Amino acid sequence: MTAAIAAGPRTDLPRRAFVTQVMGLPVSIHVRGPEARSATVAALVEAAFDDLRLDDAMFSTWLPDSPVSRVRDGRDRLADAHPRIRQIAAMCELAAHRTGGSFSAWRAGADGVVRFDPTGLVKGWAVEQAFDQLVDRLRRHGRHDALAVAGGDLAVHCSRTDTPDWRIAVEDPRDRTRVLRSFTLRCGGVATSGTAARGAHLTDPATGLPPAGLLSATIIGPTLTWSDVYATAAFVKGPTGLGWVATLDRHAGILVDPAGRVLST
Repeated sequence: MTAAIAAGPRTDLPRRAFVTQVMGLPVSIHVRGPEARSATVAALVEAAFDDLRLDDAMFSTWLPDSPVSRVRDGRDRLADAHPRIRQIAAMCELAAHRTGGSFSAWRAGADGVVRFDPTGLVKGWAVEQAFDQLVDRLRRHGRHDALAVAGGDLAVHCSRTDTPDWRIAVEDPRDRTRVLRSFTLRCGGVATSGTAARGAHLTDPATGLPPAGLLSATIIGPTLTWSDVYATAAFVKGPTGLGWVATLDRHAGILVDPAGRVLST
C-alpha cells in the first residue's frame, strides 16, 4: 500500500483534509491553496464524493440490483448497458491487451461460471474521474493543489508553482508500519497491488490461482487508472513483472519479492 506524507508543508497556505467511506473503503481528499478551508471548497469536495457514490451504485458487484450485477447474472446484456459500463468494458479489453492477459474483467466464481467483473479497473478509474472533475472545479476559485487517497492508491495534482511536491511513501508489505521507499510527485497516479492489506484477493487469469511471485507491486505513472491496471498486472506476472514494467512508457515500478528485496525500474 502507498500513503501520503506532507512534504515540508507551507504554513502560509491553508490546507484541509476530507474523508468519507465509499466503494467499501476510506477515501480522503486533501486540498491546499487560498480557499482550502472555505465552504465553497468543502462543497466541491463533497461533489467529488457524490461522483464516487454514483459510480459505486452503478458498478458494485455487492449490490444485487446494481447495473453491473444485472449484467453479471444475465438479466441485462452488456451491449444494452449504460454507456459508462460499456466504456469500462472496452477499457478492460484494452487492459487485457496491454498486459498480455495478466489483467482480465472476466472471472470465474466459486461455481466455476465466468462472469463480468470490472472492479479491478473501476476503483482507480472512478477515483481519477472524480478527482479530475474536482481539479477542474477548483480552478475557478484560485490555484489549488489536491491529492486523493483511496485504499492506498493515489492521484495527485499541483496547480501551484510555489508549493512543495507531495511526498509519497511505499509500505513494507511484511511490516506495514515500515516505509520501504519514498519519492515526490506533483502530478500523476500511484497504485499498489499485493496481499498485505486485503489478503489473497487477486488471481492469475491464466491459471485461476493466486499469484505467488511477489509481495507487492507499486506503479507510478501519469494516470491513476493505468497505474492501477499495471500494478495488478505486474503483481500477477511475478518475477518477470519488473522487466515488463520497464517497457511501459512514462511508468516506473517498485516491486517487493517474497524475500523482501526491493526491485525497481
